[in-house]
Amino acid sequence: MLRRSLLAASAAPLFAAPSAAQQDHPGATRAGDLTIQQPWTRAAGQGATAAGFMEISNRGSAADRLLSASSPVARAMELHSMIRDGDVMRMRAVDAIEIRTGQTVTLRPGGFHLMLIGLSQPLRQGEAVPVTLRFERAGEVQVTFPVQAAGAREPAPHRH
Repeated sequence: MLRRSLLAASAAPLFAAPSAAQQDHPGATRAGDLTIQQPWTRAAGQGATAAGFMEISNRGSAADRLLSASSPVARAMELHSMIRDGDVMRMRAVDAIEIRTGQTVTLRPGGFHLMLIGLSQPLRQGEAVPVTLRFERAGEVQVTFPVQAAGAREPAPHRH
């Protein structure tokens, strides 16, 4: 009997291994030295393009870089920045977004953001979109982007 209990106890960690990303509190995901907070997107129609936003903080001793993202609801995803060209703001694809040690990078309207291109379904306010972020050091991180109203300029307030 004792032998079976010890055998079961030693096997338990194989089946209960934690994932690389851990939820700190609703809306925040920790992966290694990174914390991803307030992910969100806006409502958009099927076939359209949507944008994704969030805050990424690096509390580690080494910089990391967001290299790419993907979602089952988008044909493709790209990392973008907004650049002023004279009096016009232009969107540009970027290869990566660096998150230096001790820094928080905010992906927001008018700045860095993710583009969800070719939506396979409409994004409706109140729903959520699964997204996989790929970092150079932290690896793949699964996050959920709550869908806000089509014209939202910031994430909805967090409710307890």
